[in-house]
Amino acid sequence: MSHFITVIPARAASTRLPGKMLADIAGKPLVIHAAERARASEASRVIIATDDRQIENCARQHGFETLLTRENHPSGTDRLAEVASTLGFDDTQIIVNVQGDEPLIDPELINQTAHALAAHPDASIATCAYPISSSEQFFNPNVVKVVCDTQGFAIYFSRAPIPWARDAFNRDRSQLPASFSALHHIGMYAYRSFFLKQFPLLPQGMLETTEALEQLRALEHGHKIYVLQTRQAPLAGVDTPEDLERVRNFLENR
Repeated sequence: MSHFITVIPARAASTRLPGKMLADIAGKPLVIHAAERARASEASRVIIATDDRQIENCARQHGFETLLTRENHPSGTDRLAEVASTLGFDDTQIIVNVQGDEPLIDPELINQTAHALAAHPDASIATCAYPISSSEQFFNPNVVKVVCDTQGFAIYFSRAPIPWARDAFNRDRSQLPASFSALHHIGMYAYRSFFLKQFPLLPQGMLETTEALEQLRALEHGHKIYVLQTRQAPLAGVDTPEDLERVRNFLENR
């Protein structure tokens, strides 16, 4: 079994749902539900990394380790990088990023992502994806697609419909062709600590700025990303007021 740590980046600011990290769901703040899912995994340590004193106090009140980080991080990955440096993690330490707005994340998916990175020592990152089953999903630019090589390493991530079935889509784009394989990327990441410490120093490249996908920075700078393929989509997280009500209904009626 691989030894890994989970870090939950919990930023106070949210454009679509202000204050969502502390939003009440079935008697507990959203971020605490996510932390409890992380605690149910095989992680040896769960850390909530936040830029907000209220979230910090909430985490401690619920018995979770927390670290107050800078406010000006451009991404959750940069926040994890500060955690890795501040806490002096060994370069080989595996750290899984569990989003604070994922209160329904499966602890087993956390385990599998960490183990996938441990099993591929030439990878700096492991992430996951599942099969796309509809043309609506495939052509949706909000659905990030990933294509992999024969060993399971990412070749490219895109909001565009990839791979492109040229002949089939020239005839009909209303449905996916038979035996067609496309993957929907899941934003679950396991990192090696050495990569996290390097990440903020890597300049953004053309691909990342064009697609607005920070994982492309790793590929542009020669880092390998292993993609674990799962059979089905994880339960959705919370980005909007409608998502919050959906998750509240799910957890209150479970």
